[in-house]
Amino acid sequence: MLAVDLFVNGLIFGLFYALMAVGLAMIFGVLRVVNFAHGEFYMVGAYTYVLVAMKLGVSPWLALPAAAAAGALLGAVVERLLMRPLYAGYASWSIMKDEYAVVVTFGLSLLLINLVDKIVGPYPYRGPALTELSRVVLGPVLLNGQKLIAAGVSLALLVGLALFIKRSLWGRQIQAVAQNRLGASLAGIDATRTTSLIFAISGLLAALSGALLAPLINPSPDVGAFPAMKSYVIVVLGGMGSIWGAMIAALLLGILEAFFAVYVSYDYRDALGLLILILVLLFRPQGLVGEKGREV
Repeated sequence: MLAVDLFVNGLIFGLFYALMAVGLAMIFGVLRVVNFAHGEFYMVGAYTYVLVAMKLGVSPWLALPAAAAAGALLGAVVERLLMRPLYAGYASWSIMKDEYAVVVTFGLSLLLINLVDKIVGPYPYRGPALTELSRVVLGPVLLNGQKLIAAGVSLALLVGLALFIKRSLWGRQIQAVAQNRLGASLAGIDATRTTSLIFAISGLLAALSGALLAPLINPSPDVGAFPAMKSYVIVVLGGMGSIWGAMIAALLLGILEAFFAVYVSYDYRDALGLLILILVLLFRPQGLVGEKGREV
């Protein structure tokens, strides 16, 4: 019974990880750079949810779309003002100096953290729960009501994203630009608009992840640092730039951490991800479903 409980709770945490990491994988899959401000998208979503629900007095279910809109808007603005000047005019990402993008996104991360600290304050806020159920019993599994609702929303979003990428016209354009930007442009695809869409989706998913967990994490200005670290581990484990690999790796990491916390050490549970990161980089740097090489 304990194993079933650990497995289900691990899956739930894996869904949270996936919602955060998929956007980071999408950005790397197209731009071939790491967004070091990704954790602050999570933080913005958490704060938007809390402040809209508490200060404006609206329903928490209405605060969720507000958090999603804030994350998508922030992602689009970051792409337009900060990222687009770095790659405008380049037909291949290999030509672009990606160290500039690293410096820009790292600087943006520090800027957002300090802005929130000065405007909202350094003190953590606790967001309102989406449900009044404190505990839900599903057979041998005892679940927190908020976690169960958040996991259900996360699962629906991930399934929707998968269908969007596989079935929609924009999703196929994203796949084409990720595979070959120049070839996609020659085929009539607006690669710049596609990149802007990717940043908006990435910001939306990260912000929703923060909003869904706001009642559990008590958001503070630096709350995005830890989820961002998890996302980097997941992206490497799944395969740099692979959306499907990120989803699989997130679920796997959540389950492994749940069992590790009980059977090995709860105190070192979070260190497991870093250990996995080191092992993957040493023995399988392409990740679970990544490519060994890439032609552009």
